[in-house]
Amino acid sequence: MNILIFGPNGSGKGTQGAIVKDKYGIPHVESGVIFRENIAKDTELGKKAKEYIDKGELVPDSITIPMILNRLKEDDCKNGWLLDGFPRNPAQAKALDEALKKEGISVDIVIEIVLDREIAKKRIMGRRLCVNDNNHPNNIYIDAIKPNGDKCRVCGGELKVRPDDQDEAAIDKRHSIYYDAKQGTMAAINYFKELSAKNNGIPKIIELDGRPGVKEVSEKLLSQLG
Repeated sequence: MNILIFGPNGSGKGTQGAIVKDKYGIPHVESGVIFRENIAKDTELGKKAKEYIDKGELVPDSITIPMILNRLKEDDCKNGWLLDGFPRNPAQAKALDEALKKEGISVDIVIEIVLDREIAKKRIMGRRLCVNDNNHPNNIYIDAIKPNGDKCRVCGGELKVRPDDQDEAAIDKRHSIYYDAKQGTMAAINYFKELSAKNNGIPKIIELDGRPGVKEVSEKLLSQLG
């Protein structure tokens, strides 16, 4: 089962991705990790990517897509994969689709977690980390996991905030890319929706309302995955 997953920062995409990974026993392939691994291993593509990164420039698709393809052809991806973080615009969506087809690889499912931009932003800024265990969920804007005042709802530990969670400018910049339906990630999602409409529902499109809690969203996702 080959799956693409999309969702804005703050939508719980990572959590739902982990659920899909466990259900199918497939690797959760993150585009950022692919970059770091290629650079760390000093691969030819990694060297080329680093040249652009060091200059503060975007790595061109002619480097990024071969990197991703190489990862998706590794042994642990033989039974499927979950690709996260790519594509981010319609040109990348088209290029990835064409490159996969040349390799005889299909995209079976596209998961989209739909969440209002303002809610997504609040969820990021509302995250609170427990000093005892980062896996204790606390968020001042989500009723189901609201902390007890300024204490962890699970263990009563002290809470702290991640500085990047409070960087409104950075959050807005990432969200501006994601929610752009003409040149951003939303346009990439629409590319696959149009593809599905033309190809009798292939890839299967799963749209999830990201507003409910993690449990409710995951139950809906698993029911649609079948």
